[in-house]
Amino acid sequence: MLFNSIDFAIFLPIVFILYWFGVNKNLKLQNALIVVASYVFYGWWDWRFLSLIILSTVVDYLIGQSLRTEDKESKRKVLLWTSIAVNLSFLGFFKYFNFFLENFVNTFTVFGIQINANSLNIILPVGISFYTFQTLSYTIDVYRKKLEPTKDFWAFSAFVCFFPQLVAGPIERAANLLPQFHKKRTFEYSKAVDGMRQILWGLFKKVVIADNCAEFANQIFNNSADMNGSTLVLGAIFFTFQIYGDFSGYSDIAIGTSRLFGFDLKQNFATPYFSRDIAEFWRRWHISLSTWFRDYLYIPLGGSRGGTWMKVRNTFAIFLVSGFWHGANWTFIIWGALNAIYFLPLLLTNNNRKNIGVVAEGKLLPSFRELIAMLTTFVLTVFAWIFFRAEDLNHAFSYISGIFISKKIGIESLENWKINLPILFVLLAYFIAQEWFGRSNDYAIKKSFSKLKPIQFIYYLLIVASIFLLSVPNPQEFIYFQF
Repeated sequence: MLFNSIDFAIFLPIVFILYWFGVNKNLKLQNALIVVASYVFYGWWDWRFLSLIILSTVVDYLIGQSLRTEDKESKRKVLLWTSIAVNLSFLGFFKYFNFFLENFVNTFTVFGIQINANSLNIILPVGISFYTFQTLSYTIDVYRKKLEPTKDFWAFSAFVCFFPQLVAGPIERAANLLPQFHKKRTFEYSKAVDGMRQILWGLFKKVVIADNCAEFANQIFNNSADMNGSTLVLGAIFFTFQIYGDFSGYSDIAIGTSRLFGFDLKQNFATPYFSRDIAEFWRRWHISLSTWFRDYLYIPLGGSRGGTWMKVRNTFAIFLVSGFWHGANWTFIIWGALNAIYFLPLLLTNNNRKNIGVVAEGKLLPSFRELIAMLTTFVLTVFAWIFFRAEDLNHAFSYISGIFISKKIGIESLENWKINLPILFVLLAYFIAQEWFGRSNDYAIKKSFSKLKPIQFIYYLLIVASIFLLSVPNPQEFIYFQF
């Protein structure tokens, strides 16, 4: 079920009413309703894959209970690796089986050995990478004795399948989200209003910015061989805003929706395109995944504590795995490696923690030095996104070569979709300005520029109108549904 669909517009009020007016006096019933609603939400796409979520939930719940009473370290490790094996085997089969099979066959073909192996027609379950990592973090934290395992199966089930963030995050830690299912929740008007405001901004980012950028980005990438260098650069920039508006928009809607039900999720994006270096970018982009890899991969490998070789190894490990997490394609692996190359000089010179605070905090505009740093980081990010968006490596390299080889200047003729290019440029300029002025907040329109209620109402009404008037004809799936 898409957040930007009529189905969800009907589903959400029904669940909201039942939650606050039907079962609000019984915590277990509230949690049970969330589980049922979440299964309906997920099953709306394909009910058959609910079995994976349920099995993962049961396995990790039982392992958590076993870890509660088991003191022998060898047996605790067996329990931990059982959870890891079960969850990653699901992920590996559905997401990576054909990739490994294809590369296995290609490797032997290079040496003149022909192997006949047919790939499987496997459907990738929506959100499997997200809920797999979420439930794994629970088992790992219980094993490390950083978290007390819950005895409440309904609360644990709700934690695993919580519908606002089930299919595209944020990837919540059990230490933050699970305790909220154990506490009585009361409706707070101010919290609900804040949630609705964040949902509104998330919808704007998705429907107005991301989907309209996608119309042009798709046209340019799909016909890149016929485009000149200027148009190819424009296509990469459009995709850069598309993926940000799409993914951060989903996170805003998920966080805002959670707030309607009395839950607080972690911030997942913090205006990453205003970063002054690539290390700051990764502290602000997909924060829940970056911190997951930091805590469960980078630090266990030794982090930055060892010598130069260990720092280089661990940096490449975390970025390559992050790239591979995104998809079974060499383009994602190259994208991860490229970000590792960007990151290494900062790490090796101890400048990776140089830019921690908000850029130009308390100021209207950045300094010239900050502006150059932001533009440099943005250009590096745009270049890396080309690999992320390309169909395969050949497409990526031909796209990049087209940028530098083409001698034609100007924008190729592009079809007008819902809006034309000048209007899209105006929308992007507004979007950048709004994000800039709201860069110190959890989301851009959290604080109004005016204290006058009528002006606030008109402003929000204009955003609502833009969502209806400037949306593309067919709702677009969120990009990260495929991960």
